[in-house]
Amino acid sequence: MMTPEKILYETEVTATGGRDGKAASADGLLSVSLSLPKSMGGPGGEGTNPEQLFAAGYAACFLGAVKLVARTRKVVPSAEPSVTAKVAMGPVAVGYALAVDLKVSLPGVEKAVAEEVVAGAHERCPYSNATRGNIDVRLTVS
Repeated sequence: MMTPEKILYETEVTATGGRDGKAASADGLLSVSLSLPKSMGGPGGEGTNPEQLFAAGYAACFLGAVKLVARTRKVVPSAEPSVTAKVAMGPVAVGYALAVDLKVSLPGVEKAVAEEVVAGAHERCPYSNATRGNIDVRLTVS
């Protein structure tokens, strides 16, 4: 188990009403309505869902790690890099599990170099460290 040596940031979010409820951070900066997607037997609706929130967090965090690794290796993309996280959920023997596809774009960077940067980011990203060995995370460099 990985435990931080020092806490650099901490946040607190409370969910009420489950997948058809609300989630809000203690500092008031996050406040979202939640809706169960139709594909999962829910009504759908205008709210987000935990999988979208996880995808947003993972994509943003992984992009930060990509930029850090690129900077330390003096790799300069020709345009702003991006990460698209695709999060899937489905049943397993007991309960449900997630699978993640991370598509990383490092414009103007040779593919082999970009793959090295992405591999380094995957070793450093807190989301990757939290999911490693628990869920399938596939990395694609474009």
